[in-house]
Amino acid sequence: MITYNVEGVRMPKIRKRETTAWIRRVAESYGKTVGEVGYLFCDDERILAVNREYLGHDYYTDIITFDYCEGDIINGDLVISLDTVRTNAEKFSKDYDEELHRVIIHGILHLCGEKDKGPGEREKMEAAEDRALRMRQA
Repeated sequence: MITYNVEGVRMPKIRKRETTAWIRRVAESYGKTVGEVGYLFCDDERILAVNREYLGHDYYTDIITFDYCEGDIINGDLVISLDTVRTNAEKFSKDYDEELHRVIIHGILHLCGEKDKGPGEREKMEAAEDRALRMRQA
C-alpha cells in the first residue's frame, strides 16, 4: 500500500491512483513488489528537523528515504520538502510538477537499490529517474 500524507503544507496536486500505478510499474521494472510505502509531504523546516534528528545532518534537502525493504518487497517512508522541490524547480528551470515527480520516484529508486553518493552513481541515478519519468508518460 502507498499512502500520501502532509504536515504543514497542502497536499500537492498529484493524481494518487495514477502515481501509485506508476510507482508499482517502476518497482516491477526492478523485479520488486511494493509493500508499505508512506509519503510525507512537508515544508523545509520539518525536513530539516528530520534530517537533524535521524541522520545528524544540518541542511535542507528535497527528500529523505527511510528504507525498510525486505527481499524483493520495497517498504519505506519518504519525506519530501515541497519548499525545496519548488526551489530546485526554479533553480534548474524545470516545471514544478516534473520536479515533484522526479523526487517522488527518486525515493522509490533508492528503495529499488539505486545509489547516488559514490563515484558515477549520481549519473546512473539521473538516468534511472529519466527512464522512470518516461514510464509515467507511457
